[in-house]
Amino acid sequence: MNPSRKIRPPLDPDVDDVAPDSPILTGYDEQHTVTYMRLLDAEADGADWEEAAKIVLHIDPVKEPARARRAWESHLARAKWMTETGYRFYLRGGAPH
Repeated sequence: MNPSRKIRPPLDPDVDDVAPDSPILTGYDEQHTVTYMRLLDAEADGADWEEAAKIVLHIDPVKEPARARRAWESHLARAKWMTETGYRFYLRGGAPH
C-alpha cells in the first residue's frame, strides 16, 4: 500500500456510548468523521434528535432513551468541536497515533 494514501473512514460505523472529549484529534474521531457530518447535517435540517440517534448512531431512543440521548449529545458536541478546532489536526496530518 502506498504510505501517502490515506485510508478512508467507514461510512456508517458503530459508535461508542460517549464520543471522545479529548483536546486532540483521536483515532475514533478519524473513524467517525462521516458520523459527525451526518449529525451536523441532521441538526441543520432540523431533524429530531431521536431520529438522528436511531438512523445515524443506531441506538433506539424508545428502548434506550438515556443511552441514545447521551450518545447523541456527546457525538454532536464532538462534531461541533471538529468544525471549530479538530479540523486543524487534519491539516497537520491527522491524529497522533
